Amino acid sequence: MTVCQAPAAPTHELPGVRFTTLVSPRRGSAETSVWLLELHADAEVVPHRVTREEIFVALEGDAIAILDGVAHQLRVGDALALSPDVEFTLATAGPQPFRAMVCLPVGGQAVIGDGPAFTPPWAE
Repeated sequence: MTVCQAPAAPTHELPGVRFTTLVSPRRGSAETSVWLLELHADAEVVPHRVTREEIFVALEGDAIAILDGVAHQLRVGDALALSPDVEFTLATAGPQPFRAMVCLPVGGQAVIGDGPAFTPPWAE
């Protein structure tokens, strides 16, 4: 058992997006990585897919998830189970940031376009 204190959680930033690692293999987990996602209206929307199921739980704000070309609204309390190999984008549905808790099995990777699969640093 490992307790990961929140203030020590590493943060990774991209323009308009913040990922705060709560638990990952580098932080003591063996099977699941969990992070907080904070997405702002000015974030670049990057179509990508994952190699393992990824779970999003909406905590604050609204977002639009586009899964294989179909738009889905996410509101506080909603959960999204993203299947492997589904092209996916996520954007805020208004001016307020969208926050979610995200879970990905250890070994899950992201793929952008035709590029190679990679483990996001917030999931390592």
